[in-house]
Amino acid sequence: MADTSFTTPADVHPGSFAGRLRAASAEDWDAAVHHRFVEELFASTVSDEVLARYLVQDYQFFDAFVAMLGACVATTDSKSARLRFSQQLGMLAADEDGYFQQAFTELGVPQQDVEDPQLTRTTEEFVAQMWEVAQARDYADLLVVLAVAEWLYLDWGELERELPTAPKHRGWIDLHRGHEFRAWTQFLIDELNRVAPKDDDAAARLAVRWHRVVGIERAFFDAAYQF
Repeated sequence: MADTSFTTPADVHPGSFAGRLRAASAEDWDAAVHHRFVEELFASTVSDEVLARYLVQDYQFFDAFVAMLGACVATTDSKSARLRFSQQLGMLAADEDGYFQQAFTELGVPQQDVEDPQLTRTTEEFVAQMWEVAQARDYADLLVVLAVAEWLYLDWGELERELPTAPKHRGWIDLHRGHEFRAWTQFLIDELNRVAPKDDDAAARLAVRWHRVVGIERAFFDAAYQF
């Protein structure tokens, strides 16, 4: 029998739908969580060039990510979930965008590169995945992409490492750790388990999406060093 155990700050039963997906994607997931970029970010040894390249590409997800949250507001069958997604939209506009703008200024990133950069193949693929689920408005499909994006970042954000002091490094880590981010990620995992399909074909389709997005996340870290 395959080992389905894994370590995560989230409260996830290994036998749940999300737990099984997480365990099955362990190779790419763990490689992303312990990626060179993550280790260098915590150690404050990541170069400004690599950090700027990474953040510029990551910023291109912002619009599609907001669209996904909006689609969740429109498609969920839960009033409380609708309110939770709405709250997260407000956080994105305030905290996360604020970090990006401060980091771009500190790193000297030209506005043209912020607004209209040349996208890497990995960024294009991830943006395409986000827009695909946002436009299809399938709630479970939306939750798969959101859960991967947030849960994987929670796992690396809460690694037991000494935290850096430089705002450009510490700020990105702080956005992906702590009580609020953990609660948000837990909400996504719980929602995905709540609406997990009973139909095998539907579950398999979501599993394909999950594995594809986890692979993209790993490749996204790699791309920061490819130039």
